[in-house]
Amino acid sequence: MEALLKKARNITTVEEAEKLLYAYHEISSSLFVKALTLAKEAHVHQTRKSGEPYIIHPILVAAITALISNDETMVIAALLHDVVEDTDYLISDIVEMFGEDVAFMVEGLTKIEVIRDVELIPSTSNEKLISSAMTFRKMLLSSIKDVRVLVVKLCDRLHNMTTLDALPLEKQVRISEETMVVYAPIAHRLGISQLKNRLEDLSFQYIYPDAYKSIDDYIVGNRQNLHLKLNIFVTKINELMKENGFREDQYEVFGRVKHYYSMYQKMQRKGIGIDEILDLIAIRILVKEDIDCYKVLGTLHLNFKPIISRFKDYITLPKENGYSTIHTTLFNDDGIVEAQIRTFDMHKTAEFGIAAHWKYKDGRENNKESKNSVNLEWLEGLQYQSDSVEENYALAKGDLFVEDIIVYSPIGESFTLPRDSVALDFAYAIHSEVGNKAVSALVNKRKVSLLTTLKNGDFVRIITDKNATVHCSWIDTVMTSKAKDGIKSACNYKIKECNHWAALNILTELTSVNRELIEELFDSCELKENAYKLTSNREIYKEVLDKFIEKSSFIPKDFVYPIEITEEHFRFITNQEIKNVEFDYCCHPKMGDEIVAFFEDGKATIHHKLCQEAYRFMKAKKPMIYVSWVNEKSARYQLIISLQNRRGILAELLHKLAALDLNVLSIELGIKSSESAEFCKLEVETKEQNSKKLQEKLSKKLKLIEMISLNDAYKK
Repeated sequence: MEALLKKARNITTVEEAEKLLYAYHEISSSLFVKALTLAKEAHVHQTRKSGEPYIIHPILVAAITALISNDETMVIAALLHDVVEDTDYLISDIVEMFGEDVAFMVEGLTKIEVIRDVELIPSTSNEKLISSAMTFRKMLLSSIKDVRVLVVKLCDRLHNMTTLDALPLEKQVRISEETMVVYAPIAHRLGISQLKNRLEDLSFQYIYPDAYKSIDDYIVGNRQNLHLKLNIFVTKINELMKENGFREDQYEVFGRVKHYYSMYQKMQRKGIGIDEILDLIAIRILVKEDIDCYKVLGTLHLNFKPIISRFKDYITLPKENGYSTIHTTLFNDDGIVEAQIRTFDMHKTAEFGIAAHWKYKDGRENNKESKNSVNLEWLEGLQYQSDSVEENYALAKGDLFVEDIIVYSPIGESFTLPRDSVALDFAYAIHSEVGNKAVSALVNKRKVSLLTTLKNGDFVRIITDKNATVHCSWIDTVMTSKAKDGIKSACNYKIKECNHWAALNILTELTSVNRELIEELFDSCELKENAYKLTSNREIYKEVLDKFIEKSSFIPKDFVYPIEITEEHFRFITNQEIKNVEFDYCCHPKMGDEIVAFFEDGKATIHHKLCQEAYRFMKAKKPMIYVSWVNEKSARYQLIISLQNRRGILAELLHKLAALDLNVLSIELGIKSSESAEFCKLEVETKEQNSKKLQEKLSKKLKLIEMISLNDAYKK
């Protein structure tokens, strides 16, 4: 593709354009020759903004289409795509001369421009493009019935993007934004990376010119170094392949520098500079059979250190558009490299997506029905609120490979949900209150649990109860953000309520003061909500108790100040003797879970804080005492941190890690990504169990590039 576009940029005559077209569409029929002749005659007096003959554009679009697919109908449609819109020819003329299939595609391409004129805000408008671009995309995908039309339109847009220099700046930006929001996601959805990557990079150049220039300057300035690293790594891989029994005709290894927009997204996502991206370069290893991919993976992991959190197996679990590749990122002596392992057939699918099975067969063997077998309704339900093109594109990208299902309410109302959604997702899709009160479901009139996976076309009815319980562990089972947010909110509310009851019960038991007076003391607290957290924080516990003693005249004179008592795994704060500690049978808290303790006749009974039985006891005002784990479970992580090469930097790093209560187990310095960027790799231990919170803390203090859990190598 890059070679074709490079040649196309320098073409100024019709003859040169034709020569390029024939280079990519070698076997042409009389119908193709007829279409080329008609296109040249129809556009004979037309010129582009640059002054070149207009016919060069459809010829070059046809050349790009021929590269993507050898379906001659598509190439002919590309040649004729502007004839009906810009000349005196009618669709009926196209039917008569080229048949219904070609005419159908030309009409679809013409319809796209009509929809665009109606739905898209013109480039002269000061209004935000994003809303109308989303509408245009939705209209486009719902109205175009033949996926081949979209492929030709993407080729048309790609050539237009290479000739934007002839337009005013405002139009350059507007068309680029439209490309980024509408066309690049469609190319991505169809799996045509040959189009998607170039559409993104060309759009990026006009939308964010400063960011593009900084990346380009860096890549150009480090080109020799990057290519040298690639060459060294490719040589090593070739040697390993031969050592492990692969013949030269059985595989292919090649390298590349990643495309600019993907670099920019990574920089924005991680808050880092271009020189701090770990894997600017990538290699691809192509083999013949699926099983060979895993042999290569084993070879790489036995000879290089992998970053396991970046390992993805899309062969076992292909993406919805057919993309199949193993991704792994490796530490090498010369830096860090991403490796992609796939078969030759997988490579064709990755490069040409939906068109791969047309390109490598006789296009005429595949009827229109097979080419139109792709579900194009994937974007119709998306509602994005942000005005940022980049944010909306990122949101769209997150949904690209999620196959939607449609399920129905008892009255026939349809709901679109991600694949693998459960009945509880449907409940929250109706309303958050329905989700919070859901207890079970009827799927096709059969009673099932709320965690039952739904299938396309299911009829679902949610059964609710005002006393329903939201289980916090369900947050990992549901698929939709609405359900996750609903469960999270309900659980946060439940924990807050449990803290409220437990705090009152603990201080009532400790002080032997009338319950109503304890409640009054809490109500008089300036930071009342924080005071209730005494149930899980001993510093807050002591602070609240001291304030109560200071303010209250009701505390008995014989009051005994509580002390900390350790009983095996538990730390209690109480002024009474603990004779026995046991678990109840209703819940099974694990080390590190939030717990509470009920106290009666010297016996402390441990429950999970969110246990239903514990909640019933709390509301019944059963006596309680403070409890926590003595040794909370430690978590281990591998950190990759960007580190400048200067005196004292290591001491500063260790000081910051100590301030974050991280125990450093090992440290490796001097890992280079480029001549100007160095990293260090550390293994640390922490009591913080929430990896997201830890990552946020680290990112505020350090240039954190990667954080990998060592408790479970496959869970970040």
